[in-house]
Amino acid sequence: MNAVDATEHYGTSAHDPAPSLLTVIIDTNPHAWALLEQNEKNQLPFSTALANILVFLNAHLACNYANEVAVVASHTHKAAWLYPSPNSPTTSADSDGDVTMSNNNHMSTGGGSGKPSQVNKYRPFRIVEEQVTSNLRHLVDSTNRDDLDSGASTMMAGALTLALSHINRRTIAWAEAHGGGDASSFSRSGDPDTSTTSMIARRSTTTTATNDGAAEGLQSRILIISVSSATGSAHQYIPIMNGIFACQRLHIPIDVCKLSGDAVFLQQASDATKGIYMSLSEPRGLLQYLMMAFLPDQRSRKHLILPTRVDVDFRAACFCHRRVVDIGFVCSICLSIFCEPPENGDCLTCGTHLDTGDYGAKPAVVVRKKKKKKIRPNGVSATPTPTPTPGP
Repeated sequence: MNAVDATEHYGTSAHDPAPSLLTVIIDTNPHAWALLEQNEKNQLPFSTALANILVFLNAHLACNYANEVAVVASHTHKAAWLYPSPNSPTTSADSDGDVTMSNNNHMSTGGGSGKPSQVNKYRPFRIVEEQVTSNLRHLVDSTNRDDLDSGASTMMAGALTLALSHINRRTIAWAEAHGGGDASSFSRSGDPDTSTTSMIARRSTTTTATNDGAAEGLQSRILIISVSSATGSAHQYIPIMNGIFACQRLHIPIDVCKLSGDAVFLQQASDATKGIYMSLSEPRGLLQYLMMAFLPDQRSRKHLILPTRVDVDFRAACFCHRRVVDIGFVCSICLSIFCEPPENGDCLTCGTHLDTGDYGAKPAVVVRKKKKKKIRPNGVSATPTPTPTPGP
């Protein structure tokens, strides 16, 4: 009877692999995009890059009907949500979820774009495109001249915090809907400090088996598309590193797609979280890089050879001037880094008095004693004298 009423069809969906949540952080710094657009060799307008990113998001949604996406803009003065945006209406649907139809058999305008939506477009694709474009347009229109004075700066730390908050909220909601218990049994089951007894207890309480892959929980990852330089994010060193450590603890890989320049902290983020870091030599092929390197999720990457980066820059930024340094002074209490000894020898973070010893003093010069020549009894010096070269 179960085969007749299609009960088995709905029962097998509980054993499907867990969906994947992709959170994309787009660097929307106008200064960096203007420099990239003016580059004749590697020219990439922001409109073209945004179209490629939307195609990449649609491809991620097409891999699994349960996949989710989120888009965050890292702007010059703030980090803003591009998708999902609960405040702006995306469609003309009523309370029942039905879409109102106009007289010309097209759905009404959505997202404030001024153009009728396409009826034949897959609804999740259309919602993502309308929300991202409309919210990005609103973000650019609300940016004034004072917000652009920061130059190469971009709020990457705030965008990373928003991404982690959304991932945590969606992980808890997915765990409650599919496991009926704590989300930690899904996202932290692979932690090294978890005992064997608690792991067995957690696996026994889940509704699906580990072999089916559902006990892994919601597969979340972060993709950063950056165009700004590394000097602009030096003042955000501490919050960025805190976000990196949180992703490392929660097993959330951070993928980085660098369109211009190179970023020190993003290299460390990708290396610490076992993500993918790629600095594109040809930014015009952005879509190809996104589809071939960044589309596979964690489950698929176990069977692929991923692009790796060996020469990772592990330099840090000092806490006093926010400069990236090779050699610095480290506080023995709070491990704060300084490019030069603090004033009065007091740590700027914890206030501990640091004993720098004789740092800065000139080295003592010791006069070398001259060796005395040994005189033989016959009055000849013990040191042999060089003989002239014999002539021909």
